[in-house]
Amino acid sequence: MAPEESAEAAGLLQSFESRYLAARTLRSFPWQSLEEKLRDSSGPELLLIILQKTVKHPLCVKHPPSVKYARCFLSELIRKHEAVHTEPLDELYEALAEVLMPKEPTQCHRSYLLPSGDSVTLSESTAIISHGTTGLVTWDAALYLAEWAIQNPAAFAHRTVLELGSGAGLTGLAICKTCCPSAYVFSDYHSCVLEQLRGNVLLNGLSLEPDATAPAQHPGHNTYDSESPKVTVAQLDWDVVTAPQLAAFQPDVIIAADVLYCPETVLSLVRVLQRLSACLKGQQAPDAYVAFTVRNPQTYQLFTSELGQAGIPWEAVPHHDQKLFPYEEHSDMAILKLMLKFAVCPWSQLPRLMMPPPCTKPTETQPKTTTAHLGFHPDPAQACLAAGAKNQGV
Repeated sequence: MAPEESAEAAGLLQSFESRYLAARTLRSFPWQSLEEKLRDSSGPELLLIILQKTVKHPLCVKHPPSVKYARCFLSELIRKHEAVHTEPLDELYEALAEVLMPKEPTQCHRSYLLPSGDSVTLSESTAIISHGTTGLVTWDAALYLAEWAIQNPAAFAHRTVLELGSGAGLTGLAICKTCCPSAYVFSDYHSCVLEQLRGNVLLNGLSLEPDATAPAQHPGHNTYDSESPKVTVAQLDWDVVTAPQLAAFQPDVIIAADVLYCPETVLSLVRVLQRLSACLKGQQAPDAYVAFTVRNPQTYQLFTSELGQAGIPWEAVPHHDQKLFPYEEHSDMAILKLMLKFAVCPWSQLPRLMMPPPCTKPTETQPKTTTAHLGFHPDPAQACLAAGAKNQGV
């Protein structure tokens, strides 16, 4: 095989591997290139290698994607083989038979390979919207922000990071494994998201503070030493958390990814940033980065407009060239760096437009590993979903 052909085949294999591990949509796979390669080859070697790098990959064997996803992938792989070769490939049919038997669970796994050779594995819901929240799956802007962080580790090294709306935890776990933060605070509101988030932290070999528990039910595939960051999972309601409560986190860096999916969350996020600004008198302002996919220009314009009214300057972070994770290439994604500064306007005088109505405190008991339970308003995603948030996103 010529060097250029070898490089092309390696690129094809890497593309199949990364997309399958992350359970990306089947239409994103380079099927046409595979079929062309199969027509040029006389044997099944390429398909067997693809099988080993996808369905039989050690990460997928230990933490498999959804059963339905594996079935559809193998069925498509078989179709491509049969379009070129008349002889059936037993290994493909055996793999398909193995995934035809299990019942579809409500949880699946996605894995993302890091440049260091390490990986991040997430347990996620098989449904985009589950339990009335969108926080149980990973969205593209989280991947985009994680890529930027990996390529800019100095922004996080030896610093305390507060993530707003952590969701499944991809961005934070990638930062913890590659950027050497001294402490990392994952935060979200919905109880189901928090439960899954704690599990994903443990699944990836990290311990939770302050009530760290042994990951007996979530054995991680990596072991970290005493230099690992101090990791906390906090329940955070943007609409009622106070400036002193936010100040207690003592963040050096604040990040958020794909949280601007409807006007209500835009306004809530800006209020949180205003509260953080109110804590900064005599202190160095933390760096703040917000990543998002521009789905609705009006929501993006609302965000920048609200930042201006709040007196928070911002600038666009240049797009990075190195793509590490598989996501929709046509997506229009951006990262804004916000310049927080001390705000003289007290919180009581800040605008309170579109605030969700108050509700009673939930009766469910939160796991002990939660460090903070700040406020009990309805999950912002519920209000947005009821109004068709999926089509109103940024």
